[in-house]
Amino acid sequence: MKAQLTPYLMSEDARTQAEMYRHVLGGEILSVMTYGQAPGTPEAIKDKVMHLAMSIAGGNTLFLSDSFESAGGSRSIALALAFESEAEARKAYKDLSEGGAIKYPFDLQPWGAHYGEVVDKFGIIWQIVKQ
Repeated sequence: MKAQLTPYLMSEDARTQAEMYRHVLGGEILSVMTYGQAPGTPEAIKDKVMHLAMSIAGGNTLFLSDSFESAGGSRSIALALAFESEAEARKAYKDLSEGGAIKYPFDLQPWGAHYGEVVDKFGIIWQIVKQ
């Protein structure tokens, strides 16, 4: 079996969240489809994001969509980013924590890698590691 896993984040504001990730992690917004592009969409939601695709951090793909329910973070899932450079890992850790919360300090761990965990300002948990 062969499959590709792509994280799909439900957001309170997909455009703003994607722009923050683009700025912090590099990459680009590849496409945006709004609900208004689908026939019969109510006027009140026509500008909301139905599907946004973006590349981040070395060619990874991330999808986002505006949610109609509370889109708060959950401890049941985290996004892990592994960097080759300690400096890049530290920068991502610092930038993702701005406006959010540090869950676990970025430091050298007993297993030999640098690791830290943050919750960004959108409630997404990021595990940052320098292997």
